[in-house]
Amino acid sequence: MLSALTGGDIMDPTLDAVKTGTSTIGITFDGGVVVGADHRATMGHFIANKSVKKLFDISDYVALTTAGLVGHAQSLSRTLSAELKLYELKQGKHMTVKGAATLTANILVGRPHYVQLLIVGVDSSGPSVYSIDSAGGSIPDVYCATGSGSPYMYGVLEDQFKLNMSEKEALRVAAKALLASAQRDAASGNGMDLAVIDPESGYRQLSEEEVSRLIQEI
Repeated sequence: MLSALTGGDIMDPTLDAVKTGTSTIGITFDGGVVVGADHRATMGHFIANKSVKKLFDISDYVALTTAGLVGHAQSLSRTLSAELKLYELKQGKHMTVKGAATLTANILVGRPHYVQLLIVGVDSSGPSVYSIDSAGGSIPDVYCATGSGSPYMYGVLEDQFKLNMSEKEALRVAAKALLASAQRDAASGNGMDLAVIDPESGYRQLSEEEVSRLIQEI
């Protein structure tokens, strides 16, 4: 439908659709994962929205971040959340992070979307971060950044990430990286969401007050 209305290819990144220009990040720490995203959505050079949700808990122990077309991102988040809940009902256990990443990749191989995703979480094998491209390519790493602000975030990550960081250290690095992208990338900003996933508590998103205190400490 969008292709017909615009006279272009649905995968054409030049379409004047609402996009999350975006900065999202996933960082492993000793026992868990920190995940975050900014709030800005753009339409060309116009800031279309300042409070877009780009961070989704698709199960108790797995989260998704999205960059790209808002419609594609929202559709995928609903599909993945439903699929993971259905798996839990049928199998009586949570899908692994690798399983969720593989499921996501398979969906995108069958029908590419204009998105770049992170699937992050914890399971019996430990914390995991997967970067997934629009055609279904899936790459695991100890940390990853996506979106138009990713070059600025990688500068912070390369300088400050270390294996087996504490949760507090990982939160500080993630917040610093998102702040760096907001200062230099016009398509990123307007605040951030941050969450922690660990084996004991599962997914927990920080409140606005907690994020504000964290930023003040940096």
